[in-house]
Amino acid sequence: MESITKNRQTVEALRAMVARAYGPEEVCDGEDWVGELSEGWFNVAYRIRLRSGARAVLKIAPPPDVEVMTYERGAMATELAALRLIREHTKVPVPKVDFADQSHEVCDADYFFMEYVDADNLGVVGGTLTGAETDAYGEALGAVTRELNSIRGTAFGPLAGPGDSTWRAAFLRMVEEVLGDGERRGVDLRHGYDVIRDVVAAHAGSLDEVTEPRFVEWDLWPGNCMVRDGRIVAVIDHERAFYGDPLMEFGFAGSESSAYGDSTAFIRGYGRRPFTPAERTRRRLYNLHLALIQVIETDFRAHADTEQYEWACARLTETVALLGA
Repeated sequence: MESITKNRQTVEALRAMVARAYGPEEVCDGEDWVGELSEGWFNVAYRIRLRSGARAVLKIAPPPDVEVMTYERGAMATELAALRLIREHTKVPVPKVDFADQSHEVCDADYFFMEYVDADNLGVVGGTLTGAETDAYGEALGAVTRELNSIRGTAFGPLAGPGDSTWRAAFLRMVEEVLGDGERRGVDLRHGYDVIRDVVAAHAGSLDEVTEPRFVEWDLWPGNCMVRDGRIVAVIDHERAFYGDPLMEFGFAGSESSAYGDSTAFIRGYGRRPFTPAERTRRRLYNLHLALIQVIETDFRAHADTEQYEWACARLTETVALLGA
């Protein structure tokens, strides 16, 4: 996926980063030792071969002169914090971090190296799977998500804080940040911004049922799962994690909109009982928040076509209607 947030570096800069992380003796000659991994939507990532023959992945934060959405600021620090939490508190497989650098001495942005996972991206191979295989992975994804949600926080909001004492306050702030980003850039939502605010406010009472902050991966979709031999062997891309309501996980999105896929297998694997009316309302609010991001980020990432914008506008209209406006 092409985006102006991808901070591509020269071969010379990449060699300097490898030398700092692994030592000068691990820097390869030529150019066939590095290749860009193109599946990501935000950060640039490279597959790196070291002189010893070992492989690694290098991930680099966006350029400092590229404006990102408010919730994306400090995303790489969030990912590193999430990886630590997951490794310390769960058995969910995630890549091991080899080296992280926030000095900006050899690169103009934060970066880190992690182990290379020799597996297939579920989002890439999904179209080749049988229905039974797709369901099995959906169930596995639900089980993995439930384990991630077992991590408890002390406040709602960003992993690094500052947090809010209530989920209502945290979620309303998240929505307002996204709306503020859109207003600042003049993004057309096909709805008035205050109409969206009114819709959210009218249903905010449903958020008060959530009283315990839980780790929410949020961006855990097939494209962020690495699979091999019928198993999920790694979960990647953790930069959007926060403490909140587990029902906000992406895997539940299809329960209120088939455009996000079929959530049946995911919910079965998660072990979730049927949603109450208040839970369905919350999930619709979360789909609204997701659609807002998907509309507004097309401006921040300078998409070359309008395909995502049109699709996301349709999801926003759909969800506003479901919420009765």
